[in-house]
Amino acid sequence: MKLTSKMMLGTALAAGFSAAAGVAPLAAQDGANVFFMLPNSTTIRFERRDAPLFVAAMEERMPGASVTVQNGEGDPTRQQRLVEDALAQGADLIVYTSSDANLAAGALKAAEDAGVPILLYEHDAIGAKAEAHVLFNARAVGRAQGARAAELIEGMEGTVQIARVKGNQGEYGTTQYELGQNEYLDPLIEAGKAEIVCEDFTPNWDPVKAQAFAEDCLTRTGGSVDMFLGMNDGTTGGSVAALISQGYDKGEIVVTGGQDATIEALQFIAQGWQDNTVFKDLRVMAEAAADMSVAILNGDPLPEAWMNGEVNNEFMDVPAAFLPVNNVTVDNISDVVDAGIYTWEEVCKGAEDSSICAENL
Repeated sequence: MKLTSKMMLGTALAAGFSAAAGVAPLAAQDGANVFFMLPNSTTIRFERRDAPLFVAAMEERMPGASVTVQNGEGDPTRQQRLVEDALAQGADLIVYTSSDANLAAGALKAAEDAGVPILLYEHDAIGAKAEAHVLFNARAVGRAQGARAAELIEGMEGTVQIARVKGNQGEYGTTQYELGQNEYLDPLIEAGKAEIVCEDFTPNWDPVKAQAFAEDCLTRTGGSVDMFLGMNDGTTGGSVAALISQGYDKGEIVVTGGQDATIEALQFIAQGWQDNTVFKDLRVMAEAAADMSVAILNGDPLPEAWMNGEVNNEFMDVPAAFLPVNNVTVDNISDVVDAGIYTWEEVCKGAEDSSICAENL
C-alpha cells in the first residue's frame, strides 16, 4: 500500500504517520487513490485512532491502494477545498467525516459531479449524494448515556439540577444522542425528579468551549448543579476541567455522558472525576469502513454482513452500517483493557491508589 498523509496547519497523525503539509500525494499507479477526510482535531480519536486503524485495514484488503489523510480542522470551507483538491489529484473514493454536517453539501456535490463516490464515516453530511454511511448506532449511544444518567439521578436526593453539554448543533449524531437521552430524562423531568438548569451546544465538539459553558453555568447558578451530562469525552472532559479550575472535589458534582473511551476519559473514570464513557470499538469501525470501501471501489454490492439500516440526509436514504456500542463505568472499565485498547498502567495513571487500579496493577 502507498500511504500519503497531508496534514494541514501543523497537525500530525500518531502511530507513525508523517506530516507532509503542502506536498502532493504519491500517484497510485498500481491501485486506488483513497482520501480519508477527518473533521477536526478537537475530537482526538480521529487523528489518534481512526486514521491509522483505517489505513491498516485498507492495507490488508487492498495493498496496492494509496490512502491520503487530511483534516478539515473544523472548517467546512477548508474541508470542501480539500475535497476539490482530492478530486483534482484523481481520487477514486473519498471517505468523509464532515466538519459541519449542515455545510457539507457543496463538497459532496463536487464529488458527485466528478463521478467520485463518497463513503460517510461517523458524521452525517446533509443535502447531497453519498454511497453509504458507516457509524456507531447514535440513538443507542444516547440511550446508554440517558439510562446511566437516570440510574444516577434516581439514586440522588431531591430534584437533581442538570447542565446539558450537547454536541455540535445540527449533526445527525447530536440529534440522535439527545433523543436517546431524552427517552430517560423526560419522565424524570415530568415527575419533578430532575430539572435542566443550563444547556447549550458545543461548536465542533470543542472541549475548551465545553469547559467555558460549564464554568459559566456554575457561575450563573451559584454552583447549584448536581450533574453535567455531556455527549462525548470532549464535552465531559470540558466539564471536568471546569470543576477542577473552580476548586471542586472529585465526585462533588457528577459528570456523565461520555463517549469514545479516550484514555483521558478512562483516567478520569479511574480517578473518580467522570462517571462513564460509551466504548465504541474503532477497530470494528475500521474493518467495516475498509470492507465498504473495497466494495465501492470494485463496483460490488455493499457487504451484507455490515449493512443494517439507512440514514436520511435530507437528500436521500443513505445505506448504513450501524455498529454496536458498550457503556463503560468503573465497574466494567476492564472491557476496554480486555479489548487491547489500553493497558491498566495507562488507564490508572494518576489513579494508582484507587480500588480498581489497586486490584489490577
